[in-house]
Amino acid sequence: MSIAFLLTTLVVVVTPGTGVVYTLAAGLSHGRRASVVAAFACTLGTVPHVVATVTGLAALLHASAVAFEVVKYLGVAYLLYMAWSTLRDKEALVVEDAAAGPQPVGRVIVSGVLLNVLNPKLTMFFVAFLPQFVPTGQEGSVAAMLRLSAVFMGMTFAVFVAYGLCAAAVRGHVLGRPRVMAGIRRVFAVSFLGLGAKLAVA
Repeated sequence: MSIAFLLTTLVVVVTPGTGVVYTLAAGLSHGRRASVVAAFACTLGTVPHVVATVTGLAALLHASAVAFEVVKYLGVAYLLYMAWSTLRDKEALVVEDAAAGPQPVGRVIVSGVLLNVLNPKLTMFFVAFLPQFVPTGQEGSVAAMLRLSAVFMGMTFAVFVAYGLCAAAVRGHVLGRPRVMAGIRRVFAVSFLGLGAKLAVA
């Protein structure tokens, strides 16, 4: 495993995107437990991309403009939905006190997984980047791709957990400040909207 692979993967993972925004929102609104669950969900959302790449489905998306556009605009639609729901549903970003019940794990996982499943950038990452570090025409190429994918997923989880825990650490400073929370809600809504717009014109 080369240093170039590790460094490039780290840059891709650290760069803020939909998963980072979602994990930050979970940590800020519901604390450390929710942030770790969100990070796990976003990491789990990369599994279909790995499977698609290994089985050759990603190559079809890469070759077929129609298939890629369908996936892309499904992702755009979901990002726009996340922006709308974040702005509309005040319970989606509320700092809870100690007596409040925890955020349902299922809801956090489903949203996180969908965000990354509908992210065509991940498929393009596995199609365009991973093969450069996998020996072609040799035995063990599938195993090598799976190992590299596992490293990518592990790095994704670690970085996202760090983002989420940092957000959870400052959530106490916004307790009892509804105006601050309203402003943060708008920031996350605009972030999802901006990411959706960026994906739409990519």
